[in-house]
Amino acid sequence: MSIKETQLKQTILNKKMFLDLDTMGLQGELRIQEPMSRHTSWKTGGNADYYYIASDINDLAKFISKLPTNTPITWIGLGSNLLVRDGGVSGVVVSVVGLLNELKKINETEIFIGAGVSCAKVAHFSAKHGLEGIEFLAGIPGTIGGALAMNAGAYGGEIWSYIKEVETINRKGKREIFEKDKFDINYRSVSISENEWFIACKMKLEISTRTVVSDRIKKMLSERANSQPLGKLSCGSVFRNPTNQHAAKLIELCGLKGKKVGGAVISDKHGNFIINTGNATSLDIEQLIEFIQACVYEKYDIKLIPEVRIIGESNKGESNALV
Repeated sequence: MSIKETQLKQTILNKKMFLDLDTMGLQGELRIQEPMSRHTSWKTGGNADYYYIASDINDLAKFISKLPTNTPITWIGLGSNLLVRDGGVSGVVVSVVGLLNELKKINETEIFIGAGVSCAKVAHFSAKHGLEGIEFLAGIPGTIGGALAMNAGAYGGEIWSYIKEVETINRKGKREIFEKDKFDINYRSVSISENEWFIACKMKLEISTRTVVSDRIKKMLSERANSQPLGKLSCGSVFRNPTNQHAAKLIELCGLKGKKVGGAVISDKHGNFIINTGNATSLDIEQLIEFIQACVYEKYDIKLIPEVRIIGESNKGESNALV
């Protein structure tokens, strides 16, 4: 079946939305009914109606500007902090991996970073140039775009503490540069409109030495390896830490380590990690998230807020029992 025939089938049988790259004058790759399980660290989730990989930033700007105004747009990086429900994602998913990947030193203390660059790569780049402050990014398994959107942090550091300015794009394809004071920045949240996305940033760091910064990164990565279930299918920390509390500790005190729903299990090594043991569905994971929230609230009157982003259509499948 040709691409256009597949598109027509998609139009008739599903969302009645038709996109044609030829008539739109675009050069990227458009995938139809793309399994999102291929693009998330949990390896779960239903299909995206459309999944677009732009050829460059201008192609991306043209693509989103030509979409019907009622078409939902979801941006995705490495999918490391994302739970896609089993019913899939309506509209268009835009991938920035391999696209917004510019990383360069601007002057003695400033670096420019595209939103598609991994956090770990940025940390090691800063170490190479003897710039300190963002060593914590070495342990965050995502892209800079995602880190900007949620004010990612670890070991007491937060990315927006080092941001000088950011570049955004809206669904009309318009690109703008803003100083950081345009945004309301809080713990794991940043005020940005629904139809605007970060595509790059400029960071201002402090001068140090390559040895000092590299040693700090090595120490952080060693601590992370000792305390977290690395190498497992997870999203990293599932919940934000409540004020003056640690989500992992509260979960452990509730005796929840090792609890399972279907193929999803709470890590024995770190209470704030949920592992896909190999056959978990997104519904399994979401039910386990809700169970954790209910238990912690009942025992401590604390509402745990997910740090992971949950998107997509509600699952219509059967639920598994907690064990």
